[in-house]
Amino acid sequence: YTDEIRDLWDSHWITNNGYKHNALQSQLSKFLKSRNLVLFTNGHLALETIITAFKFPKGSEVITTPFTFVSTTNAIVRNGLNPVFCDINSHDYTMDVNKIEELITEKTVAIMPVHVYGNICDVDKIEKIAKRHNLKVIYDAAHAFGVKYKGKSIACFGDAAMFSFHATKVFNTIEGGCVCFNDSKFVQILNEMKNFGLHGEEECIYFGGNAKMNEFQAAMGICNLRHVSKNIQKRKMIVDRYKLKLSGIAGITICKEQNNVETNYSYMPVLFDKKRFDRDAIKVKLEKIGIGTRKYFYPIISEFECFREYNKNNTPIAKQISENILCLPLYPDLPLDIVDLISEEIIKCCNDN
Repeated sequence: YTDEIRDLWDSHWITNNGYKHNALQSQLSKFLKSRNLVLFTNGHLALETIITAFKFPKGSEVITTPFTFVSTTNAIVRNGLNPVFCDINSHDYTMDVNKIEELITEKTVAIMPVHVYGNICDVDKIEKIAKRHNLKVIYDAAHAFGVKYKGKSIACFGDAAMFSFHATKVFNTIEGGCVCFNDSKFVQILNEMKNFGLHGEEECIYFGGNAKMNEFQAAMGICNLRHVSKNIQKRKMIVDRYKLKLSGIAGITICKEQNNVETNYSYMPVLFDKKRFDRDAIKVKLEKIGIGTRKYFYPIISEFECFREYNKNNTPIAKQISENILCLPLYPDLPLDIVDLISEEIIKCCNDN
């Protein structure tokens, strides 16, 4: 990284679409197989800005999931739109496509599904539903960098897909994100919106913001992109070890890999049957020996105080999953003996012991 940023001291160009920014944008377009890609300073502003670019009427409805990070729903509400929560399925924790159409009204303008833990939504059925009802599809693909479905990059599905490059993700630019999309008209629109809405030097045509990725972020991305494929393979080895240790244990459920999907092994979620395992007690026990875990996602979005007014639909599966799921440590250089230790400590927490 220090080598990558060395020439910035001579160029004095540290933000505003510099050489590093443009190089990373080009490299990511090739990696994600996306013809149209715009970089942002973080994933949230990428998502919020692409929603704005679609110019949905204020008060319109967007069908989304309550099983996500709060950023997803914030991006909807901050655009003056109303989130409509659709429940998830119990096998991969993505939006239940069989429950979408019953939520569509004359106010619905878009579906915003979320790829979760590297598991992808049922993109085929969602596309059919969207076409049948003339709706836009915007994917929150924060967890799905590098994932492929039937050999095709997940960036190519829907009208747009947002990827997060936060430091905790499979690929990071420290903070950062991008939007991939089909319609090339959005390239200029998004680039102007993320730069205060300026068109040229003397005209402002949008109520824009400041969401530009700087050169130091882009340099980190250039470095990390060189290693991302190797790191995904390292992650796979760790996930396989967790599965070896925890699969077949009554009261523990681990996601099965999806058919036709090349995943990125971005997270290691474990679902506990509360009759045999107390999720919260496991989290506390592991913390006492210096192992951090995360109740991810908990609570569901519709239970946050600021979103309760939108909580008009019953989403029991999302609620049940959120109350019993725990994401275990997962990063490329996690030693396998630590994976074994974590697994053994979890098994000791079984109520039968």
